[in-house]
This record gives sequence, C-alpha cells and structure tokens, in this order.
Amino acid sequence: MLEEAISKKEERGQWAIIGLIAAIAVVYVICIFVGPSSLTAGDVINSFMGNGTWGSDYIVFNLRIPRTACAAIVGAGLAVAGMAMQAMFRNPMASPSVLGLSSGASFGASLAIAFGFGGFIGTFSVPFMAFAFCFITMILVYSLAITRYGTPAILLLLSGVAVGAFFSGLTSFIQYIVEPDILQGVVYWTMGSFNRCNWDSVVIGALVIGAGIALICLCIRELNQISLGEDQAESLGVNIKRTRIMLLLGTALAVGGSVAISGVIGFVGLIIPHVCRAIGGPNHKLLTPLSILSGAVFMMIMDAIAKSITFTGELPVGILTSLLGAPFFIYIMRKKKNDVWG
Repeated sequence: MLEEAISKKEERGQWAIIGLIAAIAVVYVICIFVGPSSLTAGDVINSFMGNGTWGSDYIVFNLRIPRTACAAIVGAGLAVAGMAMQAMFRNPMASPSVLGLSSGASFGASLAIAFGFGGFIGTFSVPFMAFAFCFITMILVYSLAITRYGTPAILLLLSGVAVGAFFSGLTSFIQYIVEPDILQGVVYWTMGSFNRCNWDSVVIGALVIGAGIALICLCIRELNQISLGEDQAESLGVNIKRTRIMLLLGTALAVGGSVAISGVIGFVGLIIPHVCRAIGGPNHKLLTPLSILSGAVFMMIMDAIAKSITFTGELPVGILTSLLGAPFFIYIMRKKKNDVWG
C-alpha cells in the first residue's frame, strides 16, 4: 500500500515537472508584459516584431527580459538550497537563512553601499561584497562547528544562528550610523528587489547560482540516504563529511549569488521544497528538478505582483515573500513540531 502511494506521488511529480517546464515559458512571457511603465501590450509586441520605439525596445530588452530571467534564476537557486538544507539537517523548518548566509551577504553589501568597500571593481562592488561575505560566513560557521569527532548538524545549525545574528547586528549598526540618504539605499537593498537587474546580473546569476545548483545536484543520491539518518547513510557508504562540504558550498554559491543580484529574499527556500515534497514525494531525484522549476515560476510570479503594486514606489519582492512565508513557517512549526523537536 505504501509503495503504491509512493509510486502515485512519483508519477504525479513527473507530470508536474512537464507542467512546470511549460509554465516557465508562459509565465516568463506574461512577466515581460507586466511593469510599472506606461507600455501597452501592443508596444511590447511591436518591440518583438522590430517595430518598437527606442524607449519601448530599451524597457523590454534591457529591463524586463533580464529582470525576469534574474527572478527565475534566483528563485531556482533559493528553492534548491532550501531543499538541500532540509535534507542535510533532517529538519522541515530548515532554510538557507539558518546558516546565516543571507545575513553575512547582507552585511557585505551594506559595507559596499555605505562605505564604498570593494570599490576597486567598480559597479560590481555590491554583488562582490555580498558574495564574498556569504563565503566568509560559511567558513566561519563551519569552523565553529568542527569538533574532534566531526561536524554535527546541530552544531552547524546553532553556529549558523549565532553568526547570522551577529552579522544582522552589524548591518543594523551600519544603518544606525550612516547618513539618511545612504540609509535608504541600504534598507531598500536588504528588502530584496530585482529592479537593479540587467544582463550583467543574468550572467553573474547563471554562472554562480548555476554552479551552486550543479554541486547540490551531484549529491542527489546522498541526499536520499542522509534523509534516512547519517548513521544509516554511512553504513551505505556515504562520505558524510565530503557530502556536507559539497552541500554547504552549493548552498553558499546559490544563496550568495542570489543575494548579490537581488538583495535578501526570505522564505523561498522554506516554502517551495515543502510544496514540491507534497506533490512528488521525498525522492530527491524528482524533488530536485521540482524545486528548481517551482522556485523559478514562484519567483517570477512574485516579481510580477511586486511590479504591479506601487505606492510611493515599487514594492520590494522580499516583502511579498515574507508575508507569504511567515504564516507558512508557523503552519509548518505547528504541524511538524514532533519532527522538529523529536
């Protein structure tokens, strides 16, 4: 009976993958038509047909198309990183933020925005500092968690929480001491948005986040075995230390690349893997592509909504994901409390 239920879920997951591939194409095209400017659908179509004005061509090809691509890449990276963290820690409430990586990257970007750190690489100073401090955070967390007996997952988790809180405090301190005009830029960046994305951002995201996703995908078999327990995984021949390092590096690349081009966007790595697990089951051979595709579709939709909601300016997409993610987090905490605390 159990095997039949698992088989049905896997079949459903396979169909979901096909549907999500089609959904990415459809949603991507729709998102190109959505934006805060006064462009009509006809203007966008004319640009694609080669009959658009200079202004409409610029908005379509240099703003909306790369922005939507960035949203898809970031969504895929954050979702698969969350999936890896939940498997590694065997905790349904785990997400990329539990290792403090987002907080470290946010601090690095704040240093660049407020004080010009990393200015030697010009316009890429903010992404560079965000990415660099993401890796510094990962190294620090891993160093604090190492013992003579190995690197227990619970120590990684606790180290991540502590280091993340430390970097969050430093970011808040920067916001306290900078001038008001600089403060606005720091705060807006930490809310998460794709309005600064261009083709350079697409290249950075494709290379860095793509490398992170590839590293995590190389551990699919080990993720299935680690999910059963580290002792059992070791008895099956899994090198826990090597696998954990690869997962941490993959997560750092995915999260660091995401924060570098879009700022801090929370809860995607918590929500998407749970939804995908409910659709296709716990087998990471299906769960991984489901998470990648679902994360891409979800983030494109969130960005389209964020572009459509304007008050004094465009609504940062990080606010939307937090409004969705916080209630979902509470739901998981209540529903899975025995798994979390057991």
